[in-house]
Amino acid sequence: MKKKTLYAIILGASMSAASCTSFLDMTPTDSTSDRLVWSTVEYAELAVNDFYRYIDYLSGFNTGQCLAGMTEALTDQLKYGSYNYNSYCRISSEIAYGGAVLTASYVDTYLGNWSTMYEYIRRVNEGIYNLHRYGTFDPADMERIEAEMRFFRGFLYTDLIKRYKDVIIYNEDLTSITRDKNVTPEAECWNFVYSDLMYAAEHLPSGTDPDGRLTSGAAYALLSRAMLYAERWSDAKTAAEAVMAMGYDLEPNYADAFRQGSIEAILQYSYNSSTSVTHSFDGYMAPGGDRALDGNSMTGGYGTPTQEMVESYELAEGGFPDWSPWHTGEGTDQTPPYSRLEPRFAATVLYNGAQWKGRTIETFVNGTDGFAQWMTDASPEGRTVTGYYLRKLVDETHSFRTVQASTQPWTELRLAEVILNHAEASFRSGDEASANADVRRIRQRVGLPYSDLSGESLMAAIRQERKVELAFEGHYYWDMRRWRLAETAFTGIRLHGMRIEQNATGGYVYTIVECDDQNRNFPSKMYRCPIPQSELNNNGLISQFPEWN
Repeated sequence: MKKKTLYAIILGASMSAASCTSFLDMTPTDSTSDRLVWSTVEYAELAVNDFYRYIDYLSGFNTGQCLAGMTEALTDQLKYGSYNYNSYCRISSEIAYGGAVLTASYVDTYLGNWSTMYEYIRRVNEGIYNLHRYGTFDPADMERIEAEMRFFRGFLYTDLIKRYKDVIIYNEDLTSITRDKNVTPEAECWNFVYSDLMYAAEHLPSGTDPDGRLTSGAAYALLSRAMLYAERWSDAKTAAEAVMAMGYDLEPNYADAFRQGSIEAILQYSYNSSTSVTHSFDGYMAPGGDRALDGNSMTGGYGTPTQEMVESYELAEGGFPDWSPWHTGEGTDQTPPYSRLEPRFAATVLYNGAQWKGRTIETFVNGTDGFAQWMTDASPEGRTVTGYYLRKLVDETHSFRTVQASTQPWTELRLAEVILNHAEASFRSGDEASANADVRRIRQRVGLPYSDLSGESLMAAIRQERKVELAFEGHYYWDMRRWRLAETAFTGIRLHGMRIEQNATGGYVYTIVECDDQNRNFPSKMYRCPIPQSELNNNGLISQFPEWN
């Protein structure tokens, strides 16, 4: 987002006003500031700019989705390699192992978002309230500014409801705020989100610029996502169709979908090192060799794709390879079929022999990028415990020797997700023809064949495409929760990686090994987060969800 800060302008205006004010003028300064902020469209836009950072907070580059790290680490897609007890280390595995550790307090700390979201919602509600109270500029601009704020309120509530289901609804009527207020049933909460996002969609300008101010396309795209969680298939389908008619298109090259200003991007959060608006994703996720060869001070390799994720990719001609030769536990010199997999694999995963920053990735034991055994090597220091590194979302052009901070954009909404939202909503509402067309469109981009499917086979294909197409974009964990498949898929399993050892002749021996020291467990209570104790202590009308008592 190309946004200017409000603070310097307001400070200057406030100082100017103070210099012309009588010493005994008792007008409240907070009221004066609010009146000033919302007095012109230019000031109002600057005030709303502050809400754009909420996209950054909930992005995969930040800890808003899960304090322990990327939520993919709670699934079969990603493994954090350090056994130390910190975020981006053992905590994500501890959550995934489940058991007695999953108390309400623990889950609230590492997966909850209640207090932060309500703080942000309060600020947005104050903005809408003050706009109505003090705004006197052009009505069309008033509606547009309100639409931006209602987008953010819908965005924040979508995150809350997907975690907690039943939540407390507050609107811009600040006079109705009370200390004691009960939760609203989930269906009514989604009604509130629908109202906000529809208002945003109808009053925001059209246009396909993903990193300027909010557009109608962003509102409809978010609405298509929210209505999948609400299981309101018709609304999700209609919203997706609105986006699909707006001129967005899939990038011919899958890897380009995440670049700045991609034709596929609907909403991006932009970073800029000159304004210190940066993130540290590369520092955490770059391959371990970047520490010695490119000066990464954070070592890299914190979270790495699993063998399970690698085996989710099809061959370029379609169909899945037979991985059984590598699962014997005895090791084989047969090279895994990495080069034969469909394009999304190489765009997402770095593997032994892949090219990166003009060099060859070495994930074998004692290689440049290295291998560490989970738990045995408690502090991998950049080495991978799975034999892989994340390529997708990591900036290959980033030179750590020049600057440590990262500036590649976070793509919050893109067309491929909307198409897959439409596919699922179409299937759920009985329109299998549209669902098949959507799946075919996603697969055609990467050259994969497709024949029409029906029934559960079609839904399985939609799930497969969401897992691979949207990998590491923050959807998979929440998808598996809303499908209520996590309890089965993530219980009684252990994750694996590829241990590679170089032999005397320069060849390699490949062995698939476990990178968990105990079975994973997803209890049914994890389908929603517990209400934090602070809310229970201060709100006399609210009580803990039954599964967390």
